[in-house]
Amino acid sequence: MAITLRQLEIFIAVAETQQVTKASERLHLTQSAVSMALGELQNQLGGPLFDRRGRSLLINDRGRFLLPLCKEILCQINNIESLMAEKTETVAGTLQMVASSTIGNYVLPYLIGVFKRLHPAVTLNMLVSNTRRAEELIVEGVADIGFVEGEVSNDQVTTVPWLRDELVVIAGPDHEMARQPTFQIPDDLSRCEWIMREKGSGTAQIFKKKLGSHVTGLKVAMELGHTEAIKKAVEAGAGVACLSGLTVGREVEQGWLAKLRVEGIDMQRMLHIIHYKNKAMTRLMREFVEFCRVINECGQGYACLTSPGKLQELLVQANRFHT
Repeated sequence: MAITLRQLEIFIAVAETQQVTKASERLHLTQSAVSMALGELQNQLGGPLFDRRGRSLLINDRGRFLLPLCKEILCQINNIESLMAEKTETVAGTLQMVASSTIGNYVLPYLIGVFKRLHPAVTLNMLVSNTRRAEELIVEGVADIGFVEGEVSNDQVTTVPWLRDELVVIAGPDHEMARQPTFQIPDDLSRCEWIMREKGSGTAQIFKKKLGSHVTGLKVAMELGHTEAIKKAVEAGAGVACLSGLTVGREVEQGWLAKLRVEGIDMQRMLHIIHYKNKAMTRLMREFVEFCRVINECGQGYACLTSPGKLQELLVQANRFHT
Protein backbone atom coordinates (compact mmCIF):
# COMPACT_ATOMS: atom_id res chain seq x y z
CA MET A 1 0.00 0.00 0.00
CA ALA A 2 1.40 3.41 -0.99
CA ILE A 3 -1.02 6.09 0.19
CA THR A 4 0.23 9.57 -0.72
CA LEU A 5 -0.19 12.87 1.06
CA ARG A 6 -1.89 14.24 -2.04
CA GLN A 7 -4.54 11.49 -1.80
CA LEU A 8 -5.20 12.42 1.84
CA GLU A 9 -5.44 16.10 0.92
CA ILE A 10 -7.93 15.29 -1.85
CA PHE A 11 -9.96 13.05 0.48
CA ILE A 12 -10.24 15.87 3.04
CA ALA A 13 -11.28 18.39 0.38
CA VAL A 14 -14.00 16.09 -0.98
CA ALA A 15 -15.23 15.31 2.55
CA GLU A 16 -15.53 19.01 3.37
CA THR A 17 -17.02 20.20 0.06
CA GLN A 18 -19.07 17.04 -0.69
CA GLN A 19 -18.36 17.44 -4.40
CA VAL A 20 -15.47 16.54 -6.71
CA THR A 21 -16.01 19.79 -8.61
CA LYS A 22 -15.67 21.99 -5.52
CA ALA A 23 -12.72 19.97 -4.23
CA SER A 24 -10.90 20.37 -7.53
CA GLU A 25 -11.48 24.14 -7.42
CA ARG A 26 -10.16 24.36 -3.88
CA LEU A 27 -7.01 22.38 -4.71
CA HIS A 28 -6.53 23.87 -8.21
CA LEU A 29 -6.63 20.40 -9.80
CA THR A 30 -8.68 18.97 -12.63
CA GLN A 31 -11.83 17.03 -11.77
CA SER A 32 -10.39 13.93 -13.40
CA ALA A 33 -7.26 14.12 -11.24
CA VAL A 34 -9.38 14.39 -8.08
CA SER A 35 -11.65 11.52 -9.12
CA MET A 36 -8.70 9.30 -10.02
CA ALA A 37 -6.85 9.97 -6.75
CA LEU A 38 -10.00 9.38 -4.71
CA GLY A 39 -10.72 6.15 -6.57
CA GLU A 40 -7.18 4.90 -6.02
CA LEU A 41 -7.38 5.70 -2.29
CA GLN A 42 -10.67 3.84 -1.91
CA ASN A 43 -9.20 0.82 -3.75
CA GLN A 44 -6.13 0.85 -1.52
CA LEU A 45 -8.31 0.98 1.59
CA GLY A 46 -10.59 -1.81 0.39
CA GLY A 47 -13.89 -0.01 0.05
CA PRO A 48 -15.80 3.24 -0.46
CA LEU A 49 -15.40 6.26 1.81
CA PHE A 50 -18.46 8.12 0.50
CA ASP A 51 -22.11 7.51 -0.39
CA ARG A 52 -23.35 9.23 -3.53
CA ARG A 53 -26.55 11.28 -3.19
CA GLY A 54 -27.33 12.99 -6.48
CA ARG A 55 -24.35 15.25 -7.20
CA SER A 56 -23.12 15.08 -3.62
CA LEU A 57 -20.65 12.70 -2.02
CA LEU A 58 -21.59 12.17 1.63
CA ILE A 59 -18.89 10.72 3.86
CA ASN A 60 -19.76 7.27 5.27
CA ASP A 61 -18.77 5.60 8.55
CA ARG A 62 -15.40 4.46 7.16
CA GLY A 63 -14.68 7.94 5.88
CA ARG A 64 -15.64 9.54 9.19
CA PHE A 65 -13.14 7.27 10.95
CA LEU A 66 -10.41 8.20 8.46
CA LEU A 67 -11.00 11.97 8.31
CA PRO A 68 -9.51 13.07 11.68
CA LEU A 69 -6.54 10.74 11.15
CA CYS A 70 -5.82 12.37 7.78
CA LYS A 71 -6.06 15.86 9.23
CA GLU A 72 -3.66 14.91 12.02
CA ILE A 73 -1.14 13.49 9.53
CA LEU A 74 -1.20 16.62 7.35
CA CYS A 75 -0.99 18.84 10.44
CA GLN A 76 2.17 17.08 11.59
CA ILE A 77 3.69 17.33 8.10
CA ASN A 78 3.00 21.08 8.13
CA ASN A 79 4.60 21.30 11.58
CA ILE A 80 7.76 19.64 10.30
CA GLU A 81 7.94 21.92 7.26
CA SER A 82 7.34 25.07 9.32
CA LEU A 83 9.80 24.26 12.08
CA MET A 84 12.60 23.04 9.81
CA ALA A 85 12.29 26.04 7.48
CA GLU A 86 12.59 28.69 10.20
CA LYS A 87 15.43 31.17 10.12
CA THR A 88 16.84 31.68 13.59
CA GLU A 89 18.44 35.05 12.91
CA THR A 90 15.28 36.92 11.98
CA VAL A 91 11.50 36.82 12.35
CA ALA A 92 10.10 36.12 8.89
CA GLY A 93 7.35 34.22 7.15
CA THR A 94 3.63 34.46 6.48
CA LEU A 95 1.08 34.12 9.26
CA GLN A 96 -2.52 33.29 8.38
CA MET A 97 -4.88 34.71 11.01
CA VAL A 98 -8.62 34.77 11.53
CA ALA A 99 -10.41 37.09 13.93
CA SER A 100 -13.99 37.58 14.97
CA SER A 101 -15.54 40.89 14.03
CA THR A 102 -14.74 43.10 17.02
CA ILE A 103 -11.10 42.04 17.22
CA GLY A 104 -10.52 41.87 13.47
CA ASN A 105 -11.96 45.30 12.72
CA TYR A 106 -11.03 47.29 15.82
CA VAL A 107 -8.03 45.71 17.57
CA LEU A 108 -5.73 43.69 15.33
CA PRO A 109 -5.26 46.31 12.58
CA TYR A 110 -3.41 48.48 15.13
CA LEU A 111 -1.25 45.60 16.30
CA ILE A 112 -0.52 44.34 12.77
CA GLY A 113 0.70 47.78 11.74
CA VAL A 114 3.06 48.08 14.70
CA PHE A 115 4.33 44.49 14.41
CA LYS A 116 5.03 44.95 10.71
CA ARG A 117 7.17 48.00 11.48
CA LEU A 118 9.17 45.95 13.97
CA HIS A 119 9.54 42.94 11.63
CA PRO A 120 9.52 44.07 7.96
CA ALA A 121 10.18 40.53 6.64
CA VAL A 122 6.86 39.28 8.01
CA THR A 123 3.58 39.01 6.07
CA LEU A 124 0.38 38.96 8.15
CA ASN A 125 -2.86 37.94 6.43
CA MET A 126 -6.15 38.19 8.30
CA LEU A 127 -9.69 36.99 7.63
CA VAL A 128 -12.56 38.56 9.58
CA SER A 129 -15.51 36.37 10.46
CA ASN A 130 -17.68 35.51 13.44
CA THR A 131 -16.44 33.30 16.27
CA ARG A 132 -18.10 30.15 14.98
CA ARG A 133 -16.52 30.42 11.54
CA ALA A 134 -13.14 31.37 13.03
CA GLU A 135 -13.18 28.15 15.02
CA GLU A 136 -13.95 26.16 11.86
CA LEU A 137 -11.08 27.76 9.93
CA ILE A 138 -8.65 26.85 12.71
CA VAL A 139 -9.81 23.21 12.64
CA GLU A 140 -9.65 23.10 8.83
CA GLY A 141 -6.08 24.41 8.89
CA VAL A 142 -6.90 27.49 6.83
CA ALA A 143 -5.73 29.78 9.65
CA ASP A 144 -2.67 29.33 11.89
CA ILE A 145 -4.01 31.38 14.76
CA GLY A 146 -7.30 33.02 15.72
CA PHE A 147 -8.59 35.79 17.96
CA VAL A 148 -12.17 35.43 19.17
CA GLU A 149 -14.63 36.97 21.60
CA GLY A 150 -17.16 34.13 21.74
CA GLU A 151 -17.04 30.68 23.29
CA VAL A 152 -15.16 27.89 21.50
CA SER A 153 -16.59 24.39 21.78
CA ASN A 154 -14.35 22.18 19.59
CA ASP A 155 -11.98 20.08 21.72
CA GLN A 156 -9.40 20.20 18.92
CA VAL A 157 -8.92 23.94 19.54
CA THR A 158 -6.73 25.36 22.31
CA THR A 159 -7.89 28.68 23.83
CA VAL A 160 -5.60 31.11 25.68
CA PRO A 161 -7.00 34.10 27.62
CA TRP A 162 -5.73 37.34 26.17
CA LEU A 163 -7.46 40.71 26.67
CA ARG A 164 -10.26 41.76 29.02
CA ASP A 165 -13.09 43.64 27.33
CA GLU A 166 -16.35 45.22 28.46
CA LEU A 167 -19.71 45.26 26.68
CA VAL A 168 -21.57 48.57 26.78
CA VAL A 169 -24.99 49.79 25.68
CA ILE A 170 -25.00 52.44 22.96
CA ALA A 171 -27.80 54.82 22.01
CA GLY A 172 -28.22 57.63 19.52
CA PRO A 173 -27.56 61.15 20.85
CA ASP A 174 -31.30 61.98 20.73
CA HIS A 175 -32.51 58.71 22.27
CA GLU A 176 -34.06 58.96 25.74
CA MET A 177 -31.44 56.56 27.08
CA ALA A 178 -28.65 58.94 26.07
CA ARG A 179 -29.72 61.30 28.88
CA GLN A 180 -28.83 58.84 31.64
CA PRO A 181 -25.30 57.80 32.69
CA THR A 182 -25.93 54.07 33.11
CA PHE A 183 -28.19 51.34 31.78
CA GLN A 184 -30.03 49.44 34.51
CA ILE A 185 -30.73 45.72 34.18
CA PRO A 186 -33.54 44.67 34.18
CA ASP A 187 -35.43 47.98 34.55
CA ASP A 188 -34.32 49.59 31.27
CA LEU A 189 -34.26 46.39 29.22
CA SER A 190 -37.88 46.34 28.10
CA ARG A 191 -37.97 50.09 27.42
CA CYS A 192 -35.87 49.70 24.28
CA GLU A 193 -35.91 48.06 20.89
CA TRP A 194 -32.65 46.25 20.27
CA ILE A 195 -30.43 45.96 17.23
CA MET A 196 -28.43 42.74 17.44
CA ARG A 197 -25.57 41.03 15.64
CA GLU A 198 -26.39 37.91 13.62
CA LYS A 199 -26.50 34.40 15.06
CA GLY A 200 -22.98 33.05 15.48
CA SER A 201 -21.65 36.40 16.66
CA GLY A 202 -19.60 36.16 19.85
CA THR A 203 -20.88 39.53 21.10
CA ALA A 204 -24.54 38.56 20.68
CA GLN A 205 -23.91 35.14 22.21
CA ILE A 206 -22.24 36.53 25.32
CA PHE A 207 -24.75 39.39 25.77
CA LYS A 208 -27.69 36.98 25.80
CA LYS A 209 -25.87 34.60 28.11
CA LYS A 210 -25.12 37.39 30.57
CA LEU A 211 -28.76 38.49 30.57
CA GLY A 212 -29.75 35.03 31.80
CA SER A 213 -33.43 34.95 32.71
CA HIS A 214 -33.75 38.62 31.72
CA VAL A 215 -33.28 37.69 28.05
CA THR A 216 -37.07 37.30 27.75
CA GLY A 217 -37.36 41.07 28.05
CA LEU A 218 -35.22 41.62 24.97
CA LYS A 219 -37.25 43.15 22.13
CA VAL A 220 -35.16 42.54 19.00
CA ALA A 221 -36.08 44.96 16.22
CA MET A 222 -33.48 43.74 13.73
CA GLU A 223 -30.33 41.65 13.31
CA LEU A 224 -27.43 43.02 11.28
CA GLY A 225 -24.30 41.25 10.12
CA HIS A 226 -21.73 43.94 10.87
CA THR A 227 -20.86 46.17 13.80
CA GLU A 228 -20.62 49.27 11.59
CA ALA A 229 -24.16 48.70 10.33
CA ILE A 230 -25.39 48.42 13.92
CA LYS A 231 -23.66 51.65 14.92
CA LYS A 232 -25.20 53.52 11.99
CA ALA A 233 -28.66 52.18 12.78
CA VAL A 234 -28.32 53.20 16.43
CA GLU A 235 -27.03 56.63 15.45
CA ALA A 236 -30.11 57.02 13.23
CA GLY A 237 -32.39 56.27 16.18
CA ALA A 238 -33.58 52.80 15.14
CA GLY A 239 -32.91 51.36 18.59
CA VAL A 240 -30.15 50.61 21.08
CA ALA A 241 -27.43 47.96 20.94
CA CYS A 242 -24.87 46.20 23.08
CA LEU A 243 -21.35 46.23 21.65
CA SER A 244 -17.78 46.02 22.83
CA GLY A 245 -16.38 49.25 24.19
CA LEU A 246 -13.49 48.70 21.76
CA THR A 247 -15.76 49.39 18.78
CA VAL A 248 -17.35 52.74 19.67
CA GLY A 249 -14.48 54.96 20.82
CA ARG A 250 -14.45 57.23 17.77
CA GLU A 251 -18.23 57.73 17.70
CA VAL A 252 -18.43 58.47 21.42
CA GLU A 253 -15.56 60.97 21.19
CA GLN A 254 -17.34 62.75 18.32
CA GLY A 255 -20.72 62.75 20.08
CA TRP A 256 -22.39 60.58 17.44
CA LEU A 257 -23.25 57.91 20.00
CA ALA A 258 -23.80 57.79 23.75
CA LYS A 259 -22.12 55.00 25.72
CA LEU A 260 -23.80 53.67 28.86
CA ARG A 261 -22.14 51.36 31.33
CA VAL A 262 -24.41 48.51 32.34
CA GLU A 263 -25.41 48.09 35.98
CA GLY A 264 -27.09 45.00 37.39
CA ILE A 265 -24.94 42.38 35.65
CA ASP A 266 -21.23 41.99 34.99
CA MET A 267 -20.52 42.88 31.36
CA GLN A 268 -16.81 42.02 31.45
CA ARG A 269 -15.59 39.33 29.09
CA MET A 270 -12.30 37.79 28.06
CA LEU A 271 -11.04 37.79 24.49
CA HIS A 272 -9.09 34.66 23.54
CA ILE A 273 -6.31 33.54 21.23
CA ILE A 274 -6.98 30.15 19.64
CA HIS A 275 -4.99 27.62 17.63
CA TYR A 276 -5.25 23.99 16.60
CA LYS A 277 -4.36 21.76 19.55
CA ASN A 278 -1.60 19.79 17.82
CA LYS A 279 -0.20 22.61 15.73
CA ALA A 280 3.44 23.46 16.43
CA MET A 281 4.04 27.06 17.44
CA THR A 282 6.54 28.50 14.97
CA ARG A 283 8.80 31.37 15.93
CA LEU A 284 6.60 33.83 14.03
CA MET A 285 3.49 32.61 15.86
CA ARG A 286 5.23 32.84 19.24
CA GLU A 287 6.55 36.33 18.49
CA PHE A 288 3.17 37.66 17.44
CA VAL A 289 1.35 36.13 20.43
CA GLU A 290 3.96 37.53 22.78
CA PHE A 291 3.69 40.91 21.09
CA CYS A 292 -0.07 40.92 21.58
CA ARG A 293 0.54 40.68 25.29
CA VAL A 294 1.78 44.28 25.12
CA ILE A 295 -1.89 45.27 25.54
CA ASN A 296 -1.85 43.73 29.00
CA GLU A 297 1.65 44.96 29.82
CA CYS A 298 0.97 48.56 28.80
CA GLY A 299 -0.98 50.57 31.37
CA GLN A 300 -2.59 52.59 28.58
CA GLY A 301 -3.29 49.53 26.46
CA TYR A 302 -7.08 49.38 26.57
CA ALA A 303 -7.35 53.17 26.31
CA CYS A 304 -5.15 53.08 23.20
CA LEU A 305 -7.54 50.69 21.51
CA THR A 306 -10.77 52.40 22.50
CA SER A 307 -9.44 55.74 21.23
CA PRO A 308 -7.87 55.67 17.74
CA GLY A 309 -6.09 58.96 18.48
CA LYS A 310 -3.90 57.21 21.04
CA LEU A 311 -2.37 54.78 18.55
CA GLN A 312 0.98 56.59 18.71
CA GLU A 313 1.11 55.94 22.44
CA LEU A 314 0.65 52.25 21.73
CA LEU A 315 3.54 52.33 19.26
CA VAL A 316 5.83 53.92 21.85
CA GLN A 317 4.86 51.31 24.43
CA ALA A 318 5.40 48.48 21.94
CA ASN A 319 8.90 49.69 21.10
CA ARG A 320 9.77 49.90 24.79
CA PHE A 321 8.42 46.39 25.32
CA HIS A 322 10.72 44.97 22.61
CA THR A 323 13.89 46.85 23.62
